[in-house]
Amino acid sequence: MLTVILKKEVEGVFVDQFYSFNSVLFPSRIMNASGPLCTWEQELNALGESASGAIVLKTTTFEPRAGNDRPKYFENEWGSINSNGLENLGYKKYCELIPKLKRFNKPVISSLSGFSLEEFTTMVGALDQAGADILEINLSCPNIAGKPQVAYDFEMSEKYLHTIRSTTEKPLWVKLPPYFETIHRQEMARILLKNEVNGVTLINSLGNALIVDPEKEQAVIKPKQGLGGVGGKYVKPVALGNVFTFSQELENKIPVIGVGGIYTGMDAFEFFLCGAQLVQIGTAYKSQGPGIFARVQGELNELLQRKNYARIEDAIGKLKVVEGEEYGFGA
Repeated sequence: MLTVILKKEVEGVFVDQFYSFNSVLFPSRIMNASGPLCTWEQELNALGESASGAIVLKTTTFEPRAGNDRPKYFENEWGSINSNGLENLGYKKYCELIPKLKRFNKPVISSLSGFSLEEFTTMVGALDQAGADILEINLSCPNIAGKPQVAYDFEMSEKYLHTIRSTTEKPLWVKLPPYFETIHRQEMARILLKNEVNGVTLINSLGNALIVDPEKEQAVIKPKQGLGGVGGKYVKPVALGNVFTFSQELENKIPVIGVGGIYTGMDAFEFFLCGAQLVQIGTAYKSQGPGIFARVQGELNELLQRKNYARIEDAIGKLKVVEGEEYGFGA
């Protein structure tokens, strides 16, 4: 769980407070999501210089990947669709970059996705030794043709997590897709608890969706006949539902990291109300750049002050149940 450590300076970094999670210090609860603008060294340096609470690396695979054909990303006022295909530099290159990123004095979170259990365990061992503070196991990329999401196969997920957990003592997060049935959320929560996972990131993009340009009468991205993972405002209600129910099913034994449709401090506040301990920003970071972390944090601080919360901890998990007909819709 997260606890607050009040400090003015830690290793040269001036902040009001740090949040301690599994003995890892976060200067903010707001950070980037693995995906946009976190692949190349210059992008990672920009995250280090920003107000992001961590440097979350692009999900790495065993070998470097060029990803899917372009155009593979599209964004509008409601969010984004992508079929990136895990474009990344390969785990060996990120092992070289991690020590360089330590100079920013914030957690380095390495996201990884193997095409086999052997690839997972090899990468986990190497990234652990390279100095990653947290390992985020991505079981939920929807954009690899012919490769189903592991997280929808509960037997395979349990096998993978049992083996991976035995190979490292580093904090282990698991990045999951959206689940739509209560029984599926309960089963995955059981697997996470059984295998001593330290955090669960909810949600990855909603896969195999389609956005159409009606003027051109065609899909807006090229790969997979225009199908891709949807993020941004499109998925926020789904993300909040997963964060809320998983927080309950996990009984606060495993912290939840909320992601999906966060553009403002108010959006972040909603995730905290639903039980998230940390939040990540993806689509909005892609469009607005590194300055978004300071802006969202500032908006959140103003909102907490207006609502008379002394600190965000006082609001986490405090979502109320509706009583009566206060929204005026009736029965």
